[in-house]
Amino acid sequence: MATAKPRRRKCPICGKLEVEAFRPFCSERCKSLDLHRWLTGGYVIPVSEDDDEDGQPDSRSKPPED
Repeated sequence: MATAKPRRRKCPICGKLEVEAFRPFCSERCKSLDLHRWLTGGYVIPVSEDDDEDGQPDSRSKPPED
């Protein structure tokens, strides 16, 4: 019975095949680019100001309905 080879994925930055030493990236350059994006706030989750922490509308921002 043959063992399955691990599937090589594409680098999330440039799309080339990943290299084990820099996994999941293909090179030191792509690895550093990703780190730079994290440190400078390039990766953010957009939120609207009327949403509460749980993603629900803030009950304090609207007057209660009669």
